[in-house]
Amino acid sequence: MSRTRTRWRLGLTATVLLVASAVVPAPANAEDVTDYAITVDPAAKGAKIDDTMYGVFFEDINRAADGGLYAELVQNRSFEYSTADNRSYTPLTSWGVLGTAQAVSDDGRLNSRNRTYLTLDGGSSVTNSGYNTGISVESGKAYDFSLWARADAAAPLTVTLHDADGTLAEARRVTARGGWTKYRAKFTATRSSTTGRLTVAAESPVALDMISLLPRDTYKGHGLREDLAEKIAALNPGFVRFPGGCLVNTGSMAGYDQASGYERKRSYQWKDTIGPVEQRATNSNFWGYNQSYGLGYYEYFQFSEDIGAMPLPVVPALVTGCGQNRATDDDALLERHIQDTLDLIEFANGPVTSEWGRKRAAMGHPKPFHLTHLEVGNEENLPNEFFARFTEFRTAIEAEYPDVTVISNSGPDDSGSTFDTAWQLNRDADVDMVDEHYYNSPQWFLQNNDRYDSYDRNGPKVFLGEYASLGNTFKNALSEAAFMTGLERNADVVKLASYAPLLANEDYVQWRPDLIWFNNHASWGSADYEVQKLFMSNVGDRVVPSTATGTPSVSGPISGAVGLSTWATTAAYDDVKVTGADGTALLGDDFSGDASQWTHTGTGSWSVQDGQYVQSDEAATNTMVQAGDPAWHDYDLHVKATKKSGREGFLVAFGVKDTGNYYWWNLGGWNNTTSAVEQAVDGGKSTLVSKAGSIETGRAYDIDIKVRGRQVTLLLDGQEWGSFTDDKPAEPFRQVVTRDAKTGDLIVKVVNAQAADARTAIDLGGAKVGHKAAVTTLQAAPDAVNTETSTAVAPVESTFEGVADRFTYTFPANSVTFLRIRKG
Repeated sequence: MSRTRTRWRLGLTATVLLVASAVVPAPANAEDVTDYAITVDPAAKGAKIDDTMYGVFFEDINRAADGGLYAELVQNRSFEYSTADNRSYTPLTSWGVLGTAQAVSDDGRLNSRNRTYLTLDGGSSVTNSGYNTGISVESGKAYDFSLWARADAAAPLTVTLHDADGTLAEARRVTARGGWTKYRAKFTATRSSTTGRLTVAAESPVALDMISLLPRDTYKGHGLREDLAEKIAALNPGFVRFPGGCLVNTGSMAGYDQASGYERKRSYQWKDTIGPVEQRATNSNFWGYNQSYGLGYYEYFQFSEDIGAMPLPVVPALVTGCGQNRATDDDALLERHIQDTLDLIEFANGPVTSEWGRKRAAMGHPKPFHLTHLEVGNEENLPNEFFARFTEFRTAIEAEYPDVTVISNSGPDDSGSTFDTAWQLNRDADVDMVDEHYYNSPQWFLQNNDRYDSYDRNGPKVFLGEYASLGNTFKNALSEAAFMTGLERNADVVKLASYAPLLANEDYVQWRPDLIWFNNHASWGSADYEVQKLFMSNVGDRVVPSTATGTPSVSGPISGAVGLSTWATTAAYDDVKVTGADGTALLGDDFSGDASQWTHTGTGSWSVQDGQYVQSDEAATNTMVQAGDPAWHDYDLHVKATKKSGREGFLVAFGVKDTGNYYWWNLGGWNNTTSAVEQAVDGGKSTLVSKAGSIETGRAYDIDIKVRGRQVTLLLDGQEWGSFTDDKPAEPFRQVVTRDAKTGDLIVKVVNAQAADARTAIDLGGAKVGHKAAVTTLQAAPDAVNTETSTAVAPVESTFEGVADRFTYTFPANSVTFLRIRKG
């Protein structure tokens, strides 16, 4: 692809120019326009695009399940919250007590897997506060209440739904007597509220468990919150990947049983999540809260079917990841998990005469769920240990279910030693598909549109299971859209792709960015959601090869000040020297005096101690101090660094423009397992080079960084550690063309991620087309975000009547535009 400016050298006719200008007004200022050309080759055969190309990835992060997609309105309904989930939790978290109530774990429990229940004295009550601001109800809507109770004598219970202004529905009374029994009632809300409370009051002693309030109206009657499910369904996803993520490959691999002491911090194991909800296990969620498994494997399969998507479950490989990095060496446990995976396939696909098919039928779904793809493992950072176990899973699955595609992965990053090793193992074993994950800056996505151009067409296919630009502004969405044009162009390699994470409750956020945001009464799609929806709804069936000119790329040398930082570590720095390429001394500091040359822009606590500059707050992260001139370029940086304590190593920055734009050499990062050079652009980081390695506490390291133009060389204790050249342009103008076989439409998809309009000469190469195109445009300011009350980024539909074999179209600044050109 040429990256030089083109001034319309395609011999367009005056008639075409007049038609185009009549429909698309010329910009007021010529300097706000960049000229491009797109040339389409309709006779050439591009990659076939599968119906399942784009999908969604659901993980219970940011309260995506309980308090989110799972419609249950009562938080901690079975009193199972504990310090294993979160240090602040107790069995009565989210419950208020009036009188006497006690959480009990003894042989009187409801069942062995529901370990804790509540005893309530006569004249006492408990009140649940729900999620966010409270229990949300809508006037005129019905809500189904249930609880399990046990009482030695008749125990009348009064159940009320109310808020600070009074009752929200007529009170209900049930009388518990005898052993554990489920009692039900129905509420109809008399007014709407987002601050509701549910109170259960007892007239005499009673034991309670599984106190539930569910909306009568759920998505297709299957227990999921309607607005969230509808927003996911509106994406038209080709698949649903579930249930994680870090939930899958962290914690103990043991069961929730007596043998394990009812271990709470476990990997997500599918058999814990099916059957009656009161018999499902509870678990500590990796992201710092409890997961009830009310939303379990059956519900995931059901939801996938309801929205017409392929189910794609992920099972643990018995190698932990997400910072834990341990391999389980227990042959019996490995064999049990392999058998569990085979049983999962039978649960999904088996006939009702099979053991697990019968269990599926008993839950209400006699027909199979048609499982065709299954992933083993997630982001394991021990590639050799992972692959040894993956191979055993794969062998067993292929022997019994040869039609199921078994997906591997390449670790947690887009590059580096783990990535390279994992990919080599996958290639050597002729694995069908490999899952890649990465979260990077907008610039990275603009720079890497061609990532898959050079992948082996005969090697394993790619499942891009998790990706996102680090932010939820329109600028982030634009960079993702630009990248997605490259995914489609390489649809013969990239077979599946899903943005991640999917959902975020605004009051319980562990990870940003996220696709769909919500609270207890409303939901809204991010700018990224609008981009995903536009692509998913206009995929096409085959790529039509095309080329485009690019934007002039003028890059000066890497320039900026220098910096020192730490991350969950205390460290001491000394002998900082910055020298120009000609030998001129730019900065020298041995900290024999003060630190007046340095500006503290991050967190932490810095001070001069015994001739060293010391950051002494072990808990602080991103503690940057910086010195020098942002205009510096072509220099050598030397510093002596010593880790004093903490989890990681230290960071030395260069090319520092400001707090959000810099490079740093992160030595001993990722819990002191890896060293890497990262680039921050507007606060979003991407990795440029990475190697395994750790930093010793108490040892002084000599660090040298040589910056020459766009090339950087890094030396550790006098030995070259690595080098890189950051000269890849962040191309803002990207496009791809596909054809919809059903309609015959030619779909021209153009991303213009810059402040200038893109006046574009389009040559359709003799394709037989009509003169009209249906246009969908997303356009907004780069920093625009969607909120509960404001949708700054939304699609605009229009019609363009100037289509011809050669025509011009001006794509607005900061926009994504799809032209659906009718067949002629």
